[in-house]
Amino acid sequence: MNDEELRKMGDEVYETVCAMFDDKGFHYDRHDEDHVIHCIVSGEDIPMEILFDVLDKRQLVRLISPMPFQVPDDKRVDIALAITAVNDRLADGSFDFDMAKGRISFRLTESYIESILGKQLFEYMLMVSASTIDDYNDKFLMISKGVMTLEQFLASDE
Repeated sequence: MNDEELRKMGDEVYETVCAMFDDKGFHYDRHDEDHVIHCIVSGEDIPMEILFDVLDKRQLVRLISPMPFQVPDDKRVDIALAITAVNDRLADGSFDFDMAKGRISFRLTESYIESILGKQLFEYMLMVSASTIDDYNDKFLMISKGVMTLEQFLASDE
């Protein structure tokens, strides 16, 4: 498939993601040149930044949600272990942790190779991601600040 065909397919997927946001009445920002959609989702505690990114050449839709805090050096091993425990339980998506920078993000990816993805899938991606992030972002922050130990986290997540 040539670049023009990949871009056309990407345009269609991008418009479908935008249509899902429109149908639900959700506020979002479009970045048409890059096929990126940005929104903020309110959770129980920490607002969640969500980015949908349509990657034309790879035929992927990627949802990324960076945590709004940085993990200090002395808590990075604990966070890495906590994230490993959480990822083992997740059915969809995963938390990524950059040990060098102390940055956590959530990622969920769907391929549209030889597929047509509908608005319901993108709503699912948004809702399951927001729910998962909301379940853990405050706990990761508490570990980062030393308010919760890794042992307390592991005991609370059983």
